[in-house]
Amino acid sequence: MIELKHVTKSFGDTKVLEDISVYFEKGKTNLIIGKSGSGKTVLLKSIIGLHTIDSGEIIYGDKEFTRMPLHEKKLIRQELGMVFQGGALFDSSTVEENIRFPLEMFTNMTKEEMQERVNFCLSKVNLVNANKLFPSEISGGMQKRVAIARAISLNPKYLFCDEPNSGLDPRTAIVIDQLIQELTQEFDMTTVINTHDMNSVIEIGEKIVFIHLGQKWWEGTKDEILTADNQELDDFVFASDLMRKFKHQ
Repeated sequence: MIELKHVTKSFGDTKVLEDISVYFEKGKTNLIIGKSGSGKTVLLKSIIGLHTIDSGEIIYGDKEFTRMPLHEKKLIRQELGMVFQGGALFDSSTVEENIRFPLEMFTNMTKEEMQERVNFCLSKVNLVNANKLFPSEISGGMQKRVAIARAISLNPKYLFCDEPNSGLDPRTAIVIDQLIQELTQEFDMTTVINTHDMNSVIEIGEKIVFIHLGQKWWEGTKDEILTADNQELDDFVFASDLMRKFKHQ
């Protein structure tokens, strides 16, 4: 699990996050949603340590991450997997080389052990025999699956996904959502997904946190979100014609 207690973050005189307390559950897909500029990206980056918070606590399991010495933070970061927006694959490296990169950086595996792990991760994202292809030779959906395979290569306890469906067609986005949820459950990870995709919310939103103006405005499940008595959340959820139709079914 990951727990945030009274997290606050400012840039200069601008307060971006204010007094956010939330609990992200192990073995579930935890979603952070909100409008552009709401603070959800800053929140995700603060959780993984890319931003230093002004006050509050970020707790991984029973370990308080914020005040850890650097060498202890590095150990925690080795337990994190990250799927970046757009995939962030190395264009000049093959699929296999992209997945092997964190293994070379953070483990003492032999080449044979690394090859076995790469093949295992590719099998988990249904990309067997894609080893020697380059990112330019595969579709956007396949690139996202490679990014997920790389993210789970170190067998992380915690998986973070920043807009994993960005740039994907709706059908492929559903495949990616289902894959992330399946891996979360299979490996019992604490998964945190930053998204504005309401399809993802309805499909896999086991725990949802709505950020508005830098504050936690609402939290609940995908079943509760459709009937929540919260005007700002309602405006966000039912902004599209499709969701408005869904509301009145």
